[in-house]
This record gives sequence, structure tokens and C-alpha cells, in this order.
Amino acid sequence: MARRVIRVERLIAVLGAAVVVLGVLLLWLVSRSGGLGGGEPSAADRARAQLREHIGPDAVVRYTETGRRRAVCGYVSTGDQLVVFISRPNRILLETDPLRAEFDEMLGDVCPGFLTRAPGARGGVRP
Repeated sequence: MARRVIRVERLIAVLGAAVVVLGVLLLWLVSRSGGLGGGEPSAADRARAQLREHIGPDAVVRYTETGRRRAVCGYVSTGDQLVVFISRPNRILLETDPLRAEFDEMLGDVCPGFLTRAPGARGGVRP
């Protein structure tokens, strides 16, 4: 009977040590990467990813401005054209899209103080 108690106590010690080692490993991973999932990308990074997917890898973000409700407004250059964009968490709108009225309404709603181009600027005229 005494022999059985020794085995259980040894098992408890080994399992305790394993829990401590796993805890230290988990703490190290969390402190190193800022979290296990890496966290959510910033709004500007999200906009860049959406633009690369929508326009292509040659899209270069020239200016961004944080808007309301997790929106980002800014300018993207595609070749020789400068285009205004609005990035929402699940959607990207460009001023060149056919939904111009929706774009203008959303721009006024989520980025009311957004910089607009002066007439005659490259890429078109913003009212």
C-alpha cells in the first residue's frame, strides 16, 4: 500500500511541474507577440490590405485619416491616378466606383472633415 502512495505523489509532482512549464511557455508567447492571435490589424493596415485586394499590388496609399465608426478615408495612387477611398471593416469604396452618390454620402458621414482636392488636381475634381 505504501508503494502505491509513492507513485501517486510522484505523478502529482510531475503533472504539477508540467503545468508550471506550460504556464511559463504560454506567458512567454503572449508577452512576445502581443497575444496568441497577433491582434487585429490597425485601421490603416486593414485599408492597405483591402486596396491591394481590390485594386492590385501596385496600389500605394498616399494619405489616410481616421474617421468615425472604425472607418479610414484617404488617397490611393494607382499608376498616374489619385483616387479617394473609404475603408470600412468589411467594405472598401472608391470615388471611381459607379455608386458615386453612396460614396459621397458615406464620405460626409464617416469622414466629415476629410481633405478634398482642389479643382484641377490630378485624378479628377471633387465637389
